[in-house]
Amino acid sequence: MHITDRLIEAIEAQNNPTVAGLDTRLEYIPEAFAKTFAPDGVWRFANAAEAILAYNLKLLEALRGLVPAVKVQVAYYEMYGVEGMRAFAETLRAAREMGFVTMADVKRNDIGATAQAYAMAYMGKTPMVEESAFSADYVTVNPYLGSDGIKPFLALCGEHGIFVLVKTSNPSSGELQDVAFGDGQTICERVGQLVSAWGSDIIGSHGYSAVGAVVGATYPEHGAALRKALPHTFFLVPGYGAQGATAAQLAGCFDSQGRGAIVNASRSLLLAWQKQNTQDFAQAAAQEALAMRTALREALKA
Repeated sequence: MHITDRLIEAIEAQNNPTVAGLDTRLEYIPEAFAKTFAPDGVWRFANAAEAILAYNLKLLEALRGLVPAVKVQVAYYEMYGVEGMRAFAETLRAAREMGFVTMADVKRNDIGATAQAYAMAYMGKTPMVEESAFSADYVTVNPYLGSDGIKPFLALCGEHGIFVLVKTSNPSSGELQDVAFGDGQTICERVGQLVSAWGSDIIGSHGYSAVGAVVGATYPEHGAALRKALPHTFFLVPGYGAQGATAAQLAGCFDSQGRGAIVNASRSLLLAWQKQNTQDFAQAAAQEALAMRTALREALKA
């Protein structure tokens, strides 16, 4: 099944255009839960990764049926070494088995055979071995080496998809992405055109391509303009919650039917237990997810 059709149908089945970002760090885990993995008070990569995986699994169980997709940011697992990468792989596997649409947030950027190896690692199977290393439904990619860095991923799109960085949510994104050419078009707008062209032959039955765009919620005017310019490009929208964007600000990233985008929430879910002053982090995340769903649906209705 076309991956973006599957994502859209999962969003509509749960009435929630939210992806849970598992940017999990050891310090995000409640002490009472974490200390069972380090009874001697000493943290090593192995027991840190074990605690992170156990935390993720409880969150996934609590969010199943509430949130249609999960995005796992690889940097937060690489920092715990080989054991951390094992937790990364196990988190993706568990999310997939629970029925979530999975996203590997790896922002890969290279060319030729190297880009092909990245694509196989996260979207396909390793040659000769014929096993999947870190298989995910979607992968994030960086387009700033041009088409050479994207083509190896396009070859695997259809049942899998990619989200290409177009307008990111960080404060300094405009240093490059808002620079204008002589005709007034900005770099992010030019990249958006490329994304649309790259995905023009991989459009599903709901009208959206398997090649999507990362469009930050912290720049609502950009989001609304890109939505109009890219009618067949599905958006992954970071910046909600901890980065400051509200539901009303990101409504312009959606189309007139309330489709076309999914909003990432990471720290607002991972640290909901602190906001709610409870040790039941899984239930706190579920309550935060429900509140976010309500806020998004109300913003879209408005």
